[in-house]
Amino acid sequence: MCTELGRNLKRLRIAAGKSQETVATEAEVDRTFVSAIERGIANPSILTLSNICYVLGITMGDLFGPDLLTLRLEPEHRRVNAAKPAPREKKTRLR
Repeated sequence: MCTELGRNLKRLRIAAGKSQETVATEAEVDRTFVSAIERGIANPSILTLSNICYVLGITMGDLFGPDLLTLRLEPEHRRVNAAKPAPREKKTRLR
């Protein structure tokens, strides 16, 4: 998901005609962080993404797009809960 988000961000940044440096300065983040987001190796906060969207004049929906908003529930991506409750003693009225 991070790599798809990064690709979308880079595409939208280039379409807006802004450099990484300009976006970073206006969004008040470091240029290397913008680069890391675009490469899919950074995990930005919602606030940071919101600031970047504001700078680019787009919405969060534009950034995520329909492809990133769908849930993928393939079996290999689902977590399995391996926790098993400990056996409990049966309570009786007899003491």
